[in-house]
Amino acid sequence: MARTLEQALADFSPGLPFAVAFSGGADSTALLLACAERWPGQVRAVHIHHGLQAAADDFERHCQRVCDGLGVPLQVRRVQAGHAPGQSPEDAARQARYLSLADAVTTAWPEVRDVAVAQHADDQVETLLIALSRGAGLPGLASMPAHWQRLGLSWHRPLLAVPGADLREYLHQRGQSWVEDPTNRDEQFTRNRIRARVLPVLQEALPAFRETFARSATHAAQAQEVLNEVAEQDLALVGDPPEIRVLQSLSRARQALVLRHWLRLVHGTTPSAAQLHELLGQVAACTTRGHKMNIKVGSGHVVRQGPVLIWLPA
Repeated sequence: MARTLEQALADFSPGLPFAVAFSGGADSTALLLACAERWPGQVRAVHIHHGLQAAADDFERHCQRVCDGLGVPLQVRRVQAGHAPGQSPEDAARQARYLSLADAVTTAWPEVRDVAVAQHADDQVETLLIALSRGAGLPGLASMPAHWQRLGLSWHRPLLAVPGADLREYLHQRGQSWVEDPTNRDEQFTRNRIRARVLPVLQEALPAFRETFARSATHAAQAQEVLNEVAEQDLALVGDPPEIRVLQSLSRARQALVLRHWLRLVHGTTPSAAQLHELLGQVAACTTRGHKMNIKVGSGHVVRQGPVLIWLPA
């Protein structure tokens, strides 16, 4: 069952004071307004000025007016994120945004340890559908967590069970304006196409899709937690660097699990499905001392070094 904004905030218990990521759009405006009313004097706001469009200065001025009216301190950070080869502009902008949010919070308000962001139920569905379209595994199907630790701060998404339309209705009832980012209508982006074309059809065919999809994401997240525990145990068994002979004693599925975990945890890289398939084949073929291995994996190479595997950056 979808939740109201009031119900969602009743279950939200941030450390006080806390910050809200405030773009000026409807979602973050509803979150900021509701939080400022629920915790007067305890809310801070951070606005990220991307500088990617002419309206960005107007967004900043709007955010300042809203915060002045609510008596909420506002920090503004300007970011222009380039993207690395193979990285999408959206990913680059998202990473730069979180870095800037964290820097603004820790610099301006060292006492703040919690940050709320305004993704809601529709955003969660879009994330799940994008993961499905890319053939993602459990980490992708788990979609967005409600809370997580990053950059020394606790991050929260208290609105993940609240439909976006309800947030706009809340603002209409309060007579509160917001800004509309014109890029949200650009259907060259997958997320925007899903929002414009797919969600209305789902609403008509499956009215409860937000709640049922969210349950599936929760089940995936729980299953991934169990797999992470298994991967930790297997990594302790095979060692770092992984010993080939011990790897071969595991099933192929557990080999894949522990190698993916090792690469991500120790080396900060993620293999593609094709790379992992080739790596597993080479592990199975390592039956003689002379068998060599040099496989492109993630952003580097996995090579054989005697009885173990090592990963070398490109």
